[in-house]
Amino acid sequence: MALRLELSTSSRETFSRHSISRDKQRLRSSQCKFATNALRFSSDSRRRNTSNTHSFSPVSKAFELNNGKVTSGPDLSVEVDGLKLPNPFVIGSGPPGTNYKVMKKAFDEGWGGVICKTLSLDSSLVNNVTPRYARMKGGAGEVIGWENIELISDRPFETMLEELKQLKEEYPDRVLIASIMEEYNRSAWEEIIGRCEEVGVDGFELNFSCPHGMPERRMGAAMGQDCELLTEVSGWVSKAASIPVWAKMTPNITDITQPARVTLDHGCSGVSAINTIQSVMGVDLKSLRPEPCVEGYSTPGGYSSKAVKPIALAKVMSLGQMIETEFDGKKSLSGIGGIETGQDAAEFILLGANTVQVCTGVMIHGYPLVKKMCSELQDFMTQHDFKSVEEFRGHSLQYFTTHSDLYSRQKDAIAKKRAVKVGLDNDKDWTGDGFVEETETMISNK
Repeated sequence: MALRLELSTSSRETFSRHSISRDKQRLRSSQCKFATNALRFSSDSRRRNTSNTHSFSPVSKAFELNNGKVTSGPDLSVEVDGLKLPNPFVIGSGPPGTNYKVMKKAFDEGWGGVICKTLSLDSSLVNNVTPRYARMKGGAGEVIGWENIELISDRPFETMLEELKQLKEEYPDRVLIASIMEEYNRSAWEEIIGRCEEVGVDGFELNFSCPHGMPERRMGAAMGQDCELLTEVSGWVSKAASIPVWAKMTPNITDITQPARVTLDHGCSGVSAINTIQSVMGVDLKSLRPEPCVEGYSTPGGYSSKAVKPIALAKVMSLGQMIETEFDGKKSLSGIGGIETGQDAAEFILLGANTVQVCTGVMIHGYPLVKKMCSELQDFMTQHDFKSVEEFRGHSLQYFTTHSDLYSRQKDAIAKKRAVKVGLDNDKDWTGDGFVEETETMISNK
């Protein structure tokens, strides 16, 4: 497939309003198809259609969400760590949750929950630049990859607290989660936990995973890759918090289950995965400068959008297996990475995710995307006669095994096929007593 880079430079806009408009129009007009080639349900699974490829119609204009709840069809509501969400779609931490106006928009459109952009006590230490994004497009012009060098919230902590409080007052029944990040400092973590709880947030997501910015302060992925630090910080937070705590894990590590296990062992209610993948989007072959380009220079950033979904699914699968086997399924998992459709969400849920988060997808398609995703997820559930999300959550984990086991299974299957004698090798093998049966073995159109 031909790929095309559309890169931002200091002399031009990162992206235009016109390209956003075209993406939105393409989203509204497209018909979504979901291939379930690898998702073959066992014979006891209830389903209405057993074909390998399912086609879905675009969301109807009449499709509505009432405070995030579907008004008909399969139930999309989920309960996670005591939090009740009208649907599993959550705004992921980032620009879509950066202030009161955008978070209000998310609730009004029907998102199941909102995670605000990551907060820290001293925002004066956060200095963002622009342009801060670069994107990759496929041959058809659709965005498939997105890099950002954006830092956490640069807004005053007190301002964000006021806006979080206002949101909870206006939407008391909706789930609002505070994403937080601090240095290796117990008192700072305890302070930010206490002050956020005072304004009524429903939970915390600990940003142990931002791949760029402030590593010298041992924050983000610099902390999330160090299991000794995670042991202490997870313990501090869990003792200080009286509401659910999720640890957001970095994919920039060999085995994501190792740091995740540490956070869960030391009190976190669940984990979120994945955050962005460290990347360099490209180099402008005319200017010879890397992108995104700020005054002729750049820095590695975080990669997201559709292209990361296979990597995210592999990480979520590993976490889903670990939670099931080591924690008896009693810890939660929020899936993240390239989710833009209800079918994408179904795949993450089939691998054990309780909820799914969307950030880049909202930046490309807008907040109304949630209605389309809810409609598509319901279509998938109807295809298999699932009445609730929990009914199929984790179903596909049972079909993952080792390569050596795959080889053994295939070897056994071939041996069984060969053991079933079909037809006769030559005329001397005919028998009198078994003549009719022997004839039957050589008929093709039975």
